[in-house]
Amino acid sequence: MSLRQFISTRGLLRAMTAVRNGAAVSWAEAARRLGLGEDLYTDPRHRELPRPVRVLLLGAGNRGSVYARYAQIAPREFQIVAVADPNPKRLKAAGDTHGVAPDRRFRHWHDALAVGRVALGADAVIIATPDREHTGPALQALAMGLDVLLEKPIAPTEAECRQILAAARETGRIVGVCHVLRYSPYFRELKALLDAGAIGQVISVQHLEPIEHTHMSHSYVRGHWRSSQNATPIILAKSCHDTDIIRWLVGDHADNVHCFGNLKWFTAINAPVGSTERCMDGCAVEHECAYSALQIYWRDRKRLYVFDLPEDRSHWSELILQGLRETDYGRCVYRMDNDQPDHLTVNILFRNGVTAGFSMEAHVSYEGRRTRIMGSQGDIVGNMETFTLTSFRSGERKVWSLKTDAHGGGDHRMLKDWLQAVGQRDPKLLSSSIEDSVESHLMAFAAERSRLQRTIEDVRL
Repeated sequence: MSLRQFISTRGLLRAMTAVRNGAAVSWAEAARRLGLGEDLYTDPRHRELPRPVRVLLLGAGNRGSVYARYAQIAPREFQIVAVADPNPKRLKAAGDTHGVAPDRRFRHWHDALAVGRVALGADAVIIATPDREHTGPALQALAMGLDVLLEKPIAPTEAECRQILAAARETGRIVGVCHVLRYSPYFRELKALLDAGAIGQVISVQHLEPIEHTHMSHSYVRGHWRSSQNATPIILAKSCHDTDIIRWLVGDHADNVHCFGNLKWFTAINAPVGSTERCMDGCAVEHECAYSALQIYWRDRKRLYVFDLPEDRSHWSELILQGLRETDYGRCVYRMDNDQPDHLTVNILFRNGVTAGFSMEAHVSYEGRRTRIMGSQGDIVGNMETFTLTSFRSGERKVWSLKTDAHGGGDHRMLKDWLQAVGQRDPKLLSSSIEDSVESHLMAFAAERSRLQRTIEDVRL
């Protein structure tokens, strides 16, 4: 018996007894203590595929590379047969890593899809292009008979999300969305406990996404997602994970959404006296600024993937400094053209009467979602690595704890389910249907309309 099968028997607080009192251990260690198999995610519906699913990778940036890496881990399940990316360094790196033939390496998704499904030798496509370049390749791939895995967000507008939903229904192709948090042990355990009635009926949910101040400055002030018009609104770009998770935990359709939020700190009015356009331009406060590009990228060497550095580290210092001189990552965070809110609060009313409050906060020193779930018979308080369940009747508290990566270890587990769905031609193997995924996006679009218009918005698929 695997650990997941043991957990699914729903003996209350089951595997939590193996990791109680906040002692963070791996799933393998928890399984060893219980005398079980190590794989939490063993799914009896999975089976050995007759051949690997052959995939065209559109976008070889950070997220595309994370998903493509699974082809090296499980070559009998997954093979990259073609890749497209406008960045020549990333294109070469992805092509070389996965042994893609030179004539199957493309600078644009248009060129890759123009070759045709049969000539490409592809069964499916992973779309990890920039947010505003999802709809075109998704619609064309579906029309060509390719199955699709879409990095979130599905599309930058509500109308385009509905277009993709209509095309998926019309073609009958498998369409998965990268809701990777559904595959994290933390949220899976929470979902199992709620479904088992461990705290009675769910009454309300409070959920916090702490972006962390440096992450906010990197991605949503200096980075590609700083403009809601050029990318997508931050509630969609960052937090459609959270609208999906809240909807999944509650287990019903959202009815109404209300949102407040704004850009309060990362503006010119807050630029310190003595600051300059770039951190390298003799800024008088650079050494005391929490958002110094020199500190983040050059001294601390964090988030360097944006500079496409070579494996040979001997030239890293000069290349990082060049990047800080020439790219937006070297600019002052108070002098950017950003418009994304750095804090917002969303209230959601579900059809079953459950209410949920969601906050996205940039001005915090930590990452990792925080969750409070209030039930008729108990409550749960957690933070992605641990949670405590308290019974109202007995007052007893049980603790579950496990350290994982930022996505809770869900990236490749999500991909495995999608490959099984494609290989077996069974969309039910996906954790989220395309309808559910689109609805979670509609919740985010409704929140953004509410924020801008000061309205209460309906959510209707």
